[in-house]
Amino acid sequence: MVDVKDLLEYNAGVRRKYFESFLKLSWKDFTKNRGASFNSIRNIFVHTLGAMDYWLDFLKKEDLHSRKKFNEYKTYGEVKSYMGHVEKRMQEYLSSLSSAGLKKMYTVTGEEHKRARITAEDVLVHLVEEEIHHRGELNALLWQMDIDPPPMGWKGL
Repeated sequence: MVDVKDLLEYNAGVRRKYFESFLKLSWKDFTKNRGASFNSIRNIFVHTLGAMDYWLDFLKKEDLHSRKKFNEYKTYGEVKSYMGHVEKRMQEYLSSLSSAGLKKMYTVTGEEHKRARITAEDVLVHLVEEEIHHRGELNALLWQMDIDPPPMGWKGL
């Protein structure tokens, strides 16, 4: 069985490869409205970081997530800095998380306004799924530009 912490570590490594590949794009191409879920490659990438940031606040009972709007990220450096902030928060959370902590229960109100009981592990699995979902979207946008996405096989596959 794969540990969710291993999946999150894998996602972090792939995320950095994607960011490095984005640096080959002009800022105009990175921020161009491509009619995708959050319009541009920048916005989709920042959205995935924002989801992690938001759910870390939820899990840690903090209020540290960024409230910057997508268009307020004006440089690759600002996006990279935000990525570093979120990754540091996630690493700190995971390093302090015990097996019992993974099973800690929370109550949330879902998209259909129904209350649900979930575990910390459920939230972390959701974050893995969220990022992979949008990574597929980023792949499609890169392919439309005749750019191959970075390699991302699990454990070098």
